[in-house]
Amino acid sequence: MSQAVQIAGAVLILAAFALAQTRRLPHGSYRYLLLNLVGAGALAGDAFVERQWGFFALNSVWAAVSTASLAVRLRAATAAADV
Repeated sequence: MSQAVQIAGAVLILAAFALAQTRRLPHGSYRYLLLNLVGAGALAGDAFVERQWGFFALNSVWAAVSTASLAVRLRAATAAADV
């Protein structure tokens, strides 16, 4: 199961990266941020279970940054809708 979670998480992050690099997905888009959040969250969860602390730290921060970026986008969208 651990291998499947690692592969799925990595595929999500790498897909977002590849799509952004080929200009098919903007870096700040909801899809890009969600792919990163879900992928990094899966990898962080697996790393925690496996006690791989460096990998856990890396992916926890990655997920936190994605979450913060999503929050900023959602707040901006909400503020624009209220105007």
